[in-house]
Amino acid sequence: MKSLLSFTPLLALVAALAPPPATPAVAADPATPAGFTPLFNGRDLAGWHGWDIHKKGATPADVDKMTADEKAKAVAAWTADAKKHWTVETGELVNDGYGAYLATDKDYGDVELVLDYKTVAKADSGIYLRGTPQVQIWDSNQVFDPKNPTRRPHLGSGGLFNNTPGAAGRDPLVIADKPFGEWNHFRIVQVGERTSVWLNGKLVVDHARMENYWKRTDPLRKRGPILLQTHGGEIGWKNLAVREIPAAEADGILAKHAAAGFEPVFNGTDFTGWAGPLENYEVADRAIVCRPKKGGNVYTAAEYGDFAARLEYRVPPGGNNGLAVRYPGGTKHAATEAMCELQILDDDHPRYAKLDPRQFNGSAYGMVAAHRGYARPAGEWNFLEVTAVGHRLQVELNGTRILDADLSAVTTFKDNQPHPGKDRLTGHFGFCGHNDPVAFRDIRIKRLGETR
Repeated sequence: MKSLLSFTPLLALVAALAPPPATPAVAADPATPAGFTPLFNGRDLAGWHGWDIHKKGATPADVDKMTADEKAKAVAAWTADAKKHWTVETGELVNDGYGAYLATDKDYGDVELVLDYKTVAKADSGIYLRGTPQVQIWDSNQVFDPKNPTRRPHLGSGGLFNNTPGAAGRDPLVIADKPFGEWNHFRIVQVGERTSVWLNGKLVVDHARMENYWKRTDPLRKRGPILLQTHGGEIGWKNLAVREIPAAEADGILAKHAAAGFEPVFNGTDFTGWAGPLENYEVADRAIVCRPKKGGNVYTAAEYGDFAARLEYRVPPGGNNGLAVRYPGGTKHAATEAMCELQILDDDHPRYAKLDPRQFNGSAYGMVAAHRGYARPAGEWNFLEVTAVGHRLQVELNGTRILDADLSAVTTFKDNQPHPGKDRLTGHFGFCGHNDPVAFRDIRIKRLGETR
């Protein structure tokens, strides 16, 4: 990076008089970590294209609406602009601080990303994940400006800068930046919206939700490109590599985070501690499975007020079940007499094409629709976390928040059917079988204190 180098006049003279090397000197990059795929080949921009993402008409939603020809024309123009400002110098990817951002040709979901960067004074850059800003890069030597209180470079790099001020992850936990002229190393792990960032070996963001900058009422996109931002200061990049995280590993990451206090409520072998029509269910491969053409509500003997539940579930093609949240027990109808029935459904199946949105997967049945598109294909395990505090219900599916609702505020219902149980503050936790062999395993619940 030419602007990062500072020579004394004498050294500059020596360098000018010295004969040029026979071949260009290219620094040898360390071996790509096992299981990772390089994102930069050290020679050219193969695998990348330009994206002037903040230009009018160029947001991800705008690009989604483009025809193939319109997108190809836009990408060609953005890439031509990027090539004016992005170069490869001695095996490093260098940006002069201007021009279109670089975006990977490939889209990514759950990933582990590693890279090194080096920048200059007053730098402002970042890394977009799933086409969304950003893991921030600052000049941490800058002094806090009270006239611009949301801009806080003095706290260091690595934070999720475009999260709402005050939200978890927006500011880094520690300052981990190295002095100018030295390479900084990022390790980023993202599962769903849950994002952890290490800068130079120090944890600076711990499993925080990355918000959808483009539309904050929506979850983060399921997939999207990785972008390198240019923002007025020269920056160099090297050793960029990515590893796509498989579903089982992703579930393990979600389950292990803040696991203290989550107690198993199913022993994996029998129905000890459970009630209801247990003959309609079986235990298979350490999972509770609804028998085909059977059903009914099975539930924990214990009752819960405020709680968080973690579990994995799997639906067969077209499968239908539900979670009974604060269920009163007996033979009551969970959808209306419990706080809610949280829908578990293969809603990609053609048989469900015309459902009310409040019936789709993850929805508070008949009351509040969840965001769709975050479930894995039928036959695969999904990781679900449900939190009920007072009247508020939050649902995270595979690391992405798909529902956040105050059920006490719900006044309209599917088919105008009343839900008298929606304001319940205590009850059992269980499953609402609907004739399909839907499976549940590793069921854990954490009490969150007194009922509010």
